[in-house]
This record gives sequence, C-alpha cells and structure tokens, in this order.
Amino acid sequence: MSGRPQRTSLLAVLAVTAAVLAGCTAIATVEGETSEASTPTAVAEPVTGATPTTQSAESETCSGMSEVYGSGGGLYMERRGTLRDLGPREFAQGEVALDEEGTPVTYTVEPGDVEAVIAERLCAYPTLGMMNHVRTIQPGQVLWLTPDPDSPWVPYFSPSDAPAGFEQIPYQQAIESAGRAVDAGDVDTVRAIWNDTLKGMFTNQGTIDAVQEVVDSGDPDALRQLFS
Repeated sequence: MSGRPQRTSLLAVLAVTAAVLAGCTAIATVEGETSEASTPTAVAEPVTGATPTTQSAESETCSGMSEVYGSGGGLYMERRGTLRDLGPREFAQGEVALDEEGTPVTYTVEPGDVEAVIAERLCAYPTLGMMNHVRTIQPGQVLWLTPDPDSPWVPYFSPSDAPAGFEQIPYQQAIESAGRAVDAGDVDTVRAIWNDTLKGMFTNQGTIDAVQEVVDSGDPDALRQLFS
C-alpha cells in the first residue's frame, strides 16, 4: 500500500510536466505566427508629382497654338504666338530650320508627313499648306512658317474678293506655275504669269498695285511669299 501513493504522485508530476511542455509548444507556435505576421511587407506606393526622365510634360504639349492672322482683305498676314519645335514624331519627321533665337523658320517635309501633325509638332495653326500655296504638302517641300507682315501674300484657292462662280482651277494652276518659277529663280516667267493671267483675276485695285510692286521689284523672298 505504501508504493501506490508514490506512484500516483509520480504520475501526477509527469502529467503536469507534459501539460507545461505542451503549453510552451503552443505558445511558441503562436508567437512564431504572430512574429511572422507582424513582419513588414514591402508595398509599392504611388509616386506623386513624378515627371518622365526623358522629357518634361511641358515639352510634350503646346501652351497654345500660334496662329496666322490676315489684314488688308487678307493681303497681309502675320503670326501671333510663338512657334516651338517639340521634336520629331510619327507623321512629322522632317528637318526644322531655326533662327538665332531658336524659333522655327522653315520645315522640310519628309515622306509620310501629315500637315496637322507637323502643325502639332511646331505649335502652329494647321494651315501650312495653304500658306505655302499648295493643296497638299509634298516630300521635299520646304514650308515657310511665318509670313512677313510688311509683304503681300495672295490666297491659294481664290482671291479674297472673288465673285460667285469664280473659276478656281485656272487660278490655282497659275499660282502653282508662278510658285515653281519662283523656286527656280525664273523672275521673267513669274512676271509673265502675273501680267498675262493672274492680274486679270483680281478686281481689288489695291491688291493689284501691291502685288505688281513686288513682281516688278523681283525680290525673291517677297515673290516666294506671294506665290510659292
């Protein structure tokens, strides 16, 4: 009988020890899970105010399109607003000539160029073809971008005071012929086209006198603005 209590006590001790060990294991497991759960996880946060590393947002857009305005019945034109070259892009891959202040002066058309995209690249109002007396721009063509407000210019499609029923095609053909002669430096042909054909298509005497003065002078730059 004396050995039974000792045995019971020993079993009780073992049971308590086992319970304690089990509890430690459970705590260690929970603590391990808690520790793992509390470990910071790297999260990508959005960066505000970032700008592209290649170009700033400002260089991609125009603050405003520079426009050409006409005065004197459309005989004299001037550009208002600053041209900028935002760089080559699809459909506007041509070469830009700049003046001493870095302002675009001319643009040489490349194959595949589109007039509206050229205008977008240069912050220019998209009437570059009309300004250069063509219906559509052509590869190799050098577009002048800013007219001389002190020199006259004649419209490509018809005189500004053309009456109803005016025949546009003969007029445009004469303008294009005069433009080719200007580009070739053939002043005599330019004079002949004006005197024999174009002059009779205008009715405003002020326009006739202004154009006649330039034609008689033979000034290549002024002739180019008139017809080319």
